[in-house]
Amino acid sequence: MKNDPLIIERTLNAPVEKVWKALTDKDHMKQWYFDLAEFHPEVGFEFQFKAGKDEKKYLHLCKITEVIENEKLSYSWRYDGYEGNSHVIFELFPEGSRTRIKLTHEGLETFPESNPDLAKENFVQGWTYFIGTALPNFVEHT
Repeated sequence: MKNDPLIIERTLNAPVEKVWKALTDKDHMKQWYFDLAEFHPEVGFEFQFKAGKDEKKYLHLCKITEVIENEKLSYSWRYDGYEGNSHVIFELFPEGSRTRIKLTHEGLETFPESNPDLAKENFVQGWTYFIGTALPNFVEHT
Protein backbone atom coordinates (compact mmCIF):
# COMPACT_ATOMS: atom_id res chain seq x y z
CA MET A 1 0.00 0.00 0.00
CA LYS A 2 1.09 3.55 -0.69
CA ASN A 3 1.07 4.64 2.97
CA ASP A 4 2.68 1.50 4.36
CA PRO A 5 6.20 2.00 5.68
CA LEU A 6 9.12 0.62 3.75
CA ILE A 7 10.62 -2.29 5.72
CA ILE A 8 13.78 -4.19 4.82
CA GLU A 9 15.30 -6.95 6.96
CA ARG A 10 18.59 -8.78 6.52
CA THR A 11 20.76 -11.01 8.66
CA LEU A 12 24.40 -9.96 8.72
CA ASN A 13 27.40 -12.14 9.51
CA ALA A 14 28.69 -9.69 12.09
CA PRO A 15 28.12 -9.15 15.82
CA VAL A 16 25.62 -6.50 16.90
CA GLU A 17 28.36 -4.21 18.31
CA LYS A 18 30.08 -4.05 14.92
CA VAL A 19 26.82 -3.31 13.10
CA TRP A 20 25.96 -0.62 15.67
CA LYS A 21 29.34 1.04 15.12
CA ALA A 22 28.72 0.98 11.35
CA LEU A 23 25.41 2.81 11.95
CA THR A 24 26.73 5.39 14.42
CA ASP A 25 30.43 6.12 13.77
CA LYS A 26 30.83 8.72 11.01
CA ASP A 27 34.15 7.20 9.86
CA HIS A 28 32.42 3.84 9.42
CA MET A 29 29.24 5.37 7.96
CA LYS A 30 31.10 7.05 5.09
CA GLN A 31 32.36 3.65 3.93
CA TRP A 32 28.88 2.23 3.28
CA TYR A 33 26.30 5.03 3.78
CA PHE A 34 26.90 8.77 3.47
CA ASP A 35 29.91 10.94 4.28
CA LEU A 36 28.62 13.08 7.13
CA ALA A 37 30.49 16.08 8.52
CA GLU A 38 29.44 15.10 12.05
CA PHE A 39 27.35 12.40 13.66
CA HIS A 40 26.71 11.70 17.32
CA PRO A 41 24.19 9.02 18.35
CA GLU A 42 22.42 11.34 20.80
CA VAL A 43 18.74 12.29 20.90
CA GLY A 44 18.32 15.78 19.50
CA PHE A 45 21.52 15.71 17.41
CA GLU A 46 20.89 17.18 13.96
CA PHE A 47 22.86 16.24 10.87
CA GLN A 48 22.63 16.88 7.17
CA PHE A 49 24.10 15.64 3.92
CA LYS A 50 23.63 16.09 0.20
CA ALA A 51 22.74 13.11 -1.91
CA GLY A 52 20.81 12.22 -5.02
CA LYS A 53 21.39 11.61 -8.67
CA ASP A 54 24.32 13.43 -10.24
CA GLU A 55 22.17 16.08 -11.87
CA LYS A 56 20.07 16.78 -8.74
CA LYS A 57 21.40 16.71 -5.19
CA TYR A 58 19.03 17.14 -2.26
CA LEU A 59 19.96 18.52 1.14
CA HIS A 60 18.78 15.93 3.65
CA LEU A 61 17.92 17.29 7.09
CA CYS A 62 17.83 14.75 9.89
CA LYS A 63 17.36 14.81 13.67
CA ILE A 64 17.92 11.87 15.98
CA THR A 65 14.79 10.96 17.94
CA GLU A 66 15.75 7.71 19.71
CA VAL A 67 18.93 5.89 20.66
CA ILE A 68 19.17 2.56 22.46
CA GLU A 69 22.78 1.44 22.16
CA ASN A 70 23.23 -1.74 20.11
CA GLU A 71 19.43 -1.98 19.67
CA LYS A 72 17.74 0.99 18.01
CA LEU A 73 18.55 4.22 16.21
CA SER A 74 15.87 6.46 14.74
CA TYR A 75 15.83 9.87 13.16
CA SER A 76 13.62 12.20 11.19
CA TRP A 77 14.43 12.58 7.49
CA ARG A 78 13.27 15.48 5.35
CA TYR A 79 14.48 17.61 2.46
CA ASP A 80 15.40 21.28 2.54
CA GLY A 81 12.83 23.25 0.55
CA TYR A 82 10.33 20.39 0.16
CA GLU A 83 7.15 19.39 1.94
CA GLY A 84 7.07 16.22 3.99
CA ASN A 85 8.82 14.60 6.90
CA SER A 86 9.64 10.93 7.29
CA HIS A 87 11.27 8.74 9.90
CA VAL A 88 14.08 6.19 9.58
CA ILE A 89 14.39 3.43 12.19
CA PHE A 90 17.22 0.92 12.44
CA GLU A 91 16.60 -2.01 14.82
CA LEU A 92 19.24 -4.60 15.65
CA PHE A 93 18.56 -8.11 16.94
CA PRO A 94 21.54 -10.23 18.02
CA GLU A 95 21.41 -13.82 16.78
CA GLY A 96 24.54 -15.40 18.24
CA SER A 97 27.51 -13.99 16.34
CA ARG A 98 25.15 -12.60 13.68
CA THR A 99 22.80 -9.63 13.66
CA ARG A 100 19.36 -9.25 12.14
CA ILE A 101 18.81 -5.66 11.06
CA LYS A 102 15.38 -4.20 10.41
CA LEU A 103 15.17 -0.89 8.56
CA THR A 104 11.84 0.93 8.61
CA HIS A 105 11.29 4.16 6.69
CA GLU A 106 7.85 5.58 7.40
CA GLY A 107 6.11 8.73 6.22
CA LEU A 108 7.28 8.52 2.61
CA GLU A 109 3.76 9.44 1.49
CA THR A 110 4.26 12.93 2.99
CA PHE A 111 6.74 13.85 0.25
CA PRO A 112 5.38 15.67 -2.84
CA GLU A 113 4.00 13.25 -5.41
CA SER A 114 4.90 15.80 -8.08
CA ASN A 115 8.61 15.03 -7.54
CA PRO A 116 9.48 11.60 -9.01
CA ASP A 117 12.89 11.64 -7.22
CA LEU A 118 11.02 11.32 -3.91
CA ALA A 119 8.85 8.38 -5.02
CA LYS A 120 8.70 5.33 -2.75
CA GLU A 121 10.28 3.14 -5.46
CA ASN A 122 13.49 5.18 -5.24
CA PHE A 123 13.63 4.66 -1.48
CA VAL A 124 13.06 0.93 -1.97
CA GLN A 125 15.95 0.82 -4.44
CA GLY A 126 18.24 2.92 -2.22
CA TRP A 127 17.60 1.14 1.05
CA THR A 128 17.77 -2.28 -0.62
CA TYR A 129 21.27 -1.35 -1.79
CA PHE A 130 22.38 0.08 1.56
CA ILE A 131 20.95 -2.70 3.77
CA GLY A 132 21.28 -5.57 1.30
CA THR A 133 24.68 -4.82 -0.27
CA ALA A 134 26.70 -1.89 1.10
CA LEU A 135 26.29 -2.55 4.83
CA PRO A 136 26.88 -6.33 4.62
CA ASN A 137 29.95 -5.77 2.41
CA PHE A 138 31.33 -3.38 5.01
CA VAL A 139 30.61 -5.24 8.27
CA GLU A 140 31.29 -8.74 6.92
CA HIS A 141 34.58 -7.94 5.16
CA THR A 142 36.39 -5.37 7.33
